[in-house]
Amino acid sequence: MPLHWIDILTFIAFIGLVILISLYASRYQKTGKDYFLAGRTLTWGLIGFSLIASNISTEHFVGMAGSGFSIGLAIASYEWIATITLVFVGLYLLPRFLRAGIYTIPEYLEYRFDHRARAVMAFYMMLAYVFVAIASVIYSGALALKTIFGISLIKGVWLIGLVAGAYTVYGGLKAVVWTDLLQGATLLIGGAIVTILGFNALGGGDIFNGIKIFFESSKDKLHMILPADHPEMPWTIFLGGIWIPNIFYWGLNQFITQRTLGAKSLKQGQNGVLLASNLKLLIPFIIVFPGIMAFQLYGSEIAQGDQAYPYLIKKILPLGLRGVMLSALFGAVLSSLDSMLNSAATIFTIDLYQRYLRPKASAEHLVRMGRIMTAVFVLIGCVYAPFLDKFGGIFKYIQMVWGFVSPGVVAVFLWGLFNKKAPPIAGFLALLLTGPIYGLCLVLMPGAFLNSMAITVLVLWLMMGIITILNPMPLPKELPQTREIELRPSKIAGIWGAVTILATIALYVIFR
Repeated sequence: MPLHWIDILTFIAFIGLVILISLYASRYQKTGKDYFLAGRTLTWGLIGFSLIASNISTEHFVGMAGSGFSIGLAIASYEWIATITLVFVGLYLLPRFLRAGIYTIPEYLEYRFDHRARAVMAFYMMLAYVFVAIASVIYSGALALKTIFGISLIKGVWLIGLVAGAYTVYGGLKAVVWTDLLQGATLLIGGAIVTILGFNALGGGDIFNGIKIFFESSKDKLHMILPADHPEMPWTIFLGGIWIPNIFYWGLNQFITQRTLGAKSLKQGQNGVLLASNLKLLIPFIIVFPGIMAFQLYGSEIAQGDQAYPYLIKKILPLGLRGVMLSALFGAVLSSLDSMLNSAATIFTIDLYQRYLRPKASAEHLVRMGRIMTAVFVLIGCVYAPFLDKFGGIFKYIQMVWGFVSPGVVAVFLWGLFNKKAPPIAGFLALLLTGPIYGLCLVLMPGAFLNSMAITVLVLWLMMGIITILNPMPLPKELPQTREIELRPSKIAGIWGAVTILATIALYVIFR
């Protein structure tokens, strides 16, 4: 797709604005709290938009839209179940994490279990961020640039990695959340434009006729509940499987929770999480719908589902809007990548480096180490990203591989939160055995990997239950209590959360 000079100018202006905002927002950062948690000064609007901008990337525009092309709206369960999960995170998990004053999620495991559980989770998470999260975001972004604009995969990989790495190395979390505000708004607007133009193309220039055609001709792809024998999204996942990656991702995943840990107060954190839960309701309409549209319009021309969204853009986007969409796609990549890099560096620096190698390191030294590891992680991600071209759909790859980590993290955290007598060895062994148990489930029960996640959690809970019965802790552990921020909860959080859950249920009823 040839770019007009207006498109190029729009794109350059966008990148320049992102860099300027990051430089301005991140000045005067001297301590670890400044660099890793934005000085605990984040307000609810920044938190909400940053959560969505960090979450939505080209793995969605490429991978989730590709799944919409292949299996339909059912893939949106990852989004709409997330709205309910975010309510749980905001009302139940976040108050406990903020009260403990933690920098990282693995740090909480040391307070509840012991340093071994913290070390295992930190090590697994760091590897998963680099070889799954960071590499896949770089790859999917480069694939979109290649499909739409003809930029080679290798050039796209290094362009994305170097731009995002540069301002993340310098700015830390404060740079991330402020640029996320810009990038989040851009990707939501860009996604809405594509959806509208898709309806317009279906209707032959009449948007309202296009909406009518879309719903009439896509009836088979507009179901959220699929048969029990469906290979990827059977209805049985609602019994447990779909909840595991959601609870892990939104409540126990450093990449996401880091901006909530940087909240100015519990009230600001809870309102930010609930804002994000409302925005999640919109995502399927601007990502999954276009994937289904691509199937209706160009199904015979698209060989692989992951090409659906980029191909749709290539066909329907008029001159002048290409630079806007390029900015939206690039911004989606940067907003996720900068968050992942910052979180991976935080886990390495706080949970591993400071805890085991330099416990007496100065604040300036820790910030310097965080910057060094951010650069190292982006370089590793850029080198590994092109190899993901050999796997199938990128969205399925991400979700399935995270299964070697997420069931154990969810099992250990929930068991530790609800069972005060669980001993340290229970948490340590559960985390250690997650990968082998999940891998065995995949071998013995090929099919929907979400069901394998659910079985893994049940096995781990059974094991932890036996250990707890045989060797219970006589007294519950005393968790730390911070006084750094105001811990009074939001007065409207309960009502806001209830309305969000009802809206989610209504969508499932409409698209059942």
